[in-house]
Amino acid sequence: MSSAPEPPRQRSVTTHDFVARKGSAQKLVVVTAYDALFGRLVDESGVDAVLVGDSLASVVAGQESTLAVTLDQMIYHARITRRGVTRALLIIDMPFLTYQVSTEQALLNCGHAMQKTGAQAVKLEGGSADIARTVHALTAIGIPVMGHLGFTPQSVHALGGFRVQGRDDGGAQRLLEEARRLEDAGAFAVVLELVPAAVAAAITHSVSIPTIGIGAGPSCDGQVLVLHDLLGLNDRFTPKFLKRYATLATDVRNAIGRFRDDVREGRYPDDEHSF
Repeated sequence: MSSAPEPPRQRSVTTHDFVARKGSAQKLVVVTAYDALFGRLVDESGVDAVLVGDSLASVVAGQESTLAVTLDQMIYHARITRRGVTRALLIIDMPFLTYQVSTEQALLNCGHAMQKTGAQAVKLEGGSADIARTVHALTAIGIPVMGHLGFTPQSVHALGGFRVQGRDDGGAQRLLEEARRLEDAGAFAVVLELVPAAVAAAITHSVSIPTIGIGAGPSCDGQVLVLHDLLGLNDRFTPKFLKRYATLATDVRNAIGRFRDDVREGRYPDDEHSF
């Protein structure tokens, strides 16, 4: 008797697929992950891209900002996340001072990150002329780049803290110019973080590459959230833009509390859980 044929394996998402979804009715979905287990669970959930974000500084390491993350740490987390991600596009954040000092340093660091991790793209913050030149140099040698505008966490001190960007006409115009600059430099997509919805909509309609919003309203071509935030694991983080899809911090505390009580009162392990 012949066995049933295996279902066809779903093709991996590429940067070309990402760009092709620009303006599509089906929005792009991006979620962060920092390890193999969560990488696999996120990938199996059908998202389009997994971002190994430098947000791991606060989410995993308890730092106040992303500035303390090193390239070696990002490579470690991206490499282990890669083991769980087989279908979604895997993007690695390049940390502070790995691409801002010089184009040559950026080329070496970004190339090294991709070699060591298997990531298919890097993400850089900012839209200055210098950053655009770096993006152009990276894409020229075959390294796909996702941009990041608006609130850029690596510039948190220069921006005066965690705050919405582009509220006035000058700020909105600057963001639009930066988005076009990144587009011209060859970026395949751009994250818009903490940007007024109307400004994000204007940028989205003005560039040919997908915009991925986080706190940037509904008009972007896709949305990204930090995994621990959307799962309600990081329940001390309560920005206006965040929608929680679970309350796992409560579940974790309750589960560990039940384990604590069972151990203290001799209910665990019982015969069922003993050899």
